[in-house]
Amino acid sequence: MPRRQHVDEGPRNDRWVISYADFITLLFAFFVVMYAISSVNEEKYKHLSEALSGVFVGLDQTVEVDQVQGEGNSNSGFGLFIGGKTDVDVPEVTISPPDQEETDALRELQQEMEVSFAKLISEGQIKVTGNDLWLSIELRSNYLFPSGGALPNVLADQLLQKVAAMLSGRENPIHVEGFTDNQKISTDAFPSNWELSSARAAAVVRLLAYFGVEPERMAAVGYGEFQPAYSNRTPEGQRLNRRVLIVVSRDEKVRRTVSSFGSQQVSADAVSTVLSNPDKEVIPVIEQVETGDGGILFRQAEPEPLQQEDK
Repeated sequence: MPRRQHVDEGPRNDRWVISYADFITLLFAFFVVMYAISSVNEEKYKHLSEALSGVFVGLDQTVEVDQVQGEGNSNSGFGLFIGGKTDVDVPEVTISPPDQEETDALRELQQEMEVSFAKLISEGQIKVTGNDLWLSIELRSNYLFPSGGALPNVLADQLLQKVAAMLSGRENPIHVEGFTDNQKISTDAFPSNWELSSARAAAVVRLLAYFGVEPERMAAVGYGEFQPAYSNRTPEGQRLNRRVLIVVSRDEKVRRTVSSFGSQQVSADAVSTVLSNPDKEVIPVIEQVETGDGGILFRQAEPEPLQQEDK
């Protein structure tokens, strides 16, 4: 009997189905995983939000969790997540009235400097002014520094040594203000008048500390060309604007307020109003307000309107 011949049917064309099935299976598994990840556990999310709310308050409070019920309960928070509450009292920030002894000592220091530097004052190299809050010693930059530089000369050493002898041993805070005219400067050391005014103020602070003034009492501020006290339209005005001011404040509160604006840009009456008003009731600077939904807000305190008396 003859053997049956094997017929070669050629390569199969349906093998792609296997690869396609594997691809669909993997794609299905991928979407299952994505769905599982996107499913939010509400209880865990609630606990997490309460914990973060307590962190943002900045208080040493912890979230109390009911292990039986699985519910979170927090007494802290600004309401950033779920509207938390706080029962922590905000400390009142008040400003004490001025000390008359400190004011009198500042006035005596001004008179002492006016007598000691009478010659330089008459020559226009120094100008001493003051009030009940601070004392200002205005020095011409051309008397202390070379043109366009911040390295003090010999005259600066002699002058600042005398100033330091009067200021050392006191408790008054000191900050030195540096100013320039409106002439632009662009060098490797001083790319602008900001750097030049700041460097000159820092140089004066360094010398005062070298001659005995306590460094922790001092600070240096540079205002550049942007707070002129005289007109820059004339050469004389530009010369007067190139100056350094040694500002001796009555106390730290005055120094912070004056240095924020500049001693020649704010009046003593304005600073007194900012610091204290003995004729009015002292109110806290920050007050705590409860919102309608039970949250807590902190805002600047506002004085209550005066009630008119019944006539």
